[in-house]
Amino acid sequence: MSSENEYTPDKVWKWDAEKTQQWSKTNRPYAGATHEKELPKGEHPLQLHSLATPNGQKVTILLEELLALGIDGAEYDAYMINIGEGQQFSSGFVEINPNSKIPAMVDTTVNPPLRLFESGSILQYLAEKHDAFIPQDLKAKTECRNWLMWQMGSAPFLGGGFGHFYVYAPFKQEYPIERYTMEAKRQLDVLNKHLVENKYMAGDEYSIADMAIWPWYGKLVLGDLYGAAEFLDVGEYPYVQRWAKMIAERPAVKRGIRVNHWGENGIRERHNATDLD
Repeated sequence: MSSENEYTPDKVWKWDAEKTQQWSKTNRPYAGATHEKELPKGEHPLQLHSLATPNGQKVTILLEELLALGIDGAEYDAYMINIGEGQQFSSGFVEINPNSKIPAMVDTTVNPPLRLFESGSILQYLAEKHDAFIPQDLKAKTECRNWLMWQMGSAPFLGGGFGHFYVYAPFKQEYPIERYTMEAKRQLDVLNKHLVENKYMAGDEYSIADMAIWPWYGKLVLGDLYGAAEFLDVGEYPYVQRWAKMIAERPAVKRGIRVNHWGENGIRERHNATDLD
């Protein structure tokens, strides 16, 4: 492995805006707002401010699944947060998520309105509030939470690790790609072995654990994330593929992944069910 580009860290790291200009609108070494701007407000009980990344899609999938059950309290307005333009650092967004990451949500049915941030927390809150997509059986409920927490802890290695160095880094580097490819494949093998004997992550019942994991690992094996299916040899994970294809066919999943999406088939904002028709 070549070391000609070896990097020696300074004794004390100092932020150099020139060096990090590529990421200056998406990240910085301190928290808080960079500019004053209020968030827009719609008429529905839930106000979502997000982007159709895997973390954002978890929440919109659950919202569309709840609406498909006829739960009116899950009606929502969804506004796009363009993280490439630094909109997550507006005063309005920071007020509902001091961590300046999507997704973030406000439940206006609570007085005063309740802020929600971190996708796993939002999934648990909505599922518990509406008594849906969390199993009632203690063993299955525990499995659901086990796998939800697994996703929250594992996906940063897939996204910030493998995805970053395989796709977004300014140049390809062997060491980090090798390191995070090994971890991505290990995680896929964890899922594959679990799904040998389980239809869904929590057993026989579709749950928020599936909704959390699918936008990352399901889309990965379907070739819809990082363009890495061939590189990762996803054919080695047939049970993950079976599960991923099954969930991809759900109407609410098809709807949810289009919300706050910048692509041709996406909608930047969502205010009524007809916006997706």
